[in-house]
Amino acid sequence: MSSGNDCQPQTFTKPALSEKEAAELVDRVFGLNVSWLRPLPSYDDQNFHVCVSGNNDGAEGANEYVLKITNSADSQEPELIQVQTQAMMFLSAEGFPSATPYLTKDGSIMSLESGDPGNKKHVVRLLSYLPGMPVAKIATNAQLLYEIGKLAASLDKALAEKFHHPSVKSLHRGINHGDLNDHNILVDCSSASLENPQYRVSGILDFSDMSYGYYVFEVAIAIMYMMIESPDPLGVGGHVLAGFESVVPLTAEERGALFLLVSGRFAQSLVIAAHTALLYPENKEYLMITAKTGWKHLMTMFEMGQEAVEKKWFETAQAYTHRAPAPSVGGC
Repeated sequence: MSSGNDCQPQTFTKPALSEKEAAELVDRVFGLNVSWLRPLPSYDDQNFHVCVSGNNDGAEGANEYVLKITNSADSQEPELIQVQTQAMMFLSAEGFPSATPYLTKDGSIMSLESGDPGNKKHVVRLLSYLPGMPVAKIATNAQLLYEIGKLAASLDKALAEKFHHPSVKSLHRGINHGDLNDHNILVDCSSASLENPQYRVSGILDFSDMSYGYYVFEVAIAIMYMMIESPDPLGVGGHVLAGFESVVPLTAEERGALFLLVSGRFAQSLVIAAHTALLYPENKEYLMITAKTGWKHLMTMFEMGQEAVEKKWFETAQAYTHRAPAPSVGGC
């Protein structure tokens, strides 16, 4: 679990296994035969979508997983990765769409492996594959934004009230996911309507930025990232806030900090991404996703001013208290 809601610059070795090496790793560590695999985008780790057919003792069936090879810096603290993984397992058991680990041959949830020319150690996990597409790939609507806010609060509330681990302090503030961005929330849809598609959240990814902090940090992060691809970015905040406060109401002090926290997260993400892209230009396209619209949204917020932005957010959220929320997007 990280010490705060901050994205650290890349001061690590990102794994660089070939597809052949990744398939051999799955066989050696997990005892599974790989039918096929393909790379998945990642900020600082290396991920593969893996399809396996049975295992080496001849079992039948085919299953899909994500092979996650953690960067060398984070791999130096395997106890933190263990907490993150156990939190994922807890949330899955509580009914949240969170991935769970496939155990290694020796029954562990992860393994520390050497995997690059520098002989650096990397934590390796094989996680269940979650269906759906990232929120970044769809046009969001008010109901989905409300559901994302509600999900963020429900997740934090469950972790704070029910998740117990010796590495996690019992604080009034609670545990945050810390990175509920538009690429870490998956949605799917069974609606045949192209004009009015209905979505439900089908997966929550990437618990590597988990932290304990104020609940308002979580909703600020969610608002900021939901603004990125929205055609009405300043209209996003009220819907996310309404969903969040349907589970965890914010204090007046937290509401008063929301504008600066959203702005701060924009600045943090944009500056760190620009710096990291200079260090790792081969991953520039992925690193600079937020920058495509982020600078424009941040400047718009400041031009409009805190009072006007807050008025828009709070009035939208307040409107939800005068009517029952629309049916859950889970109905899709």
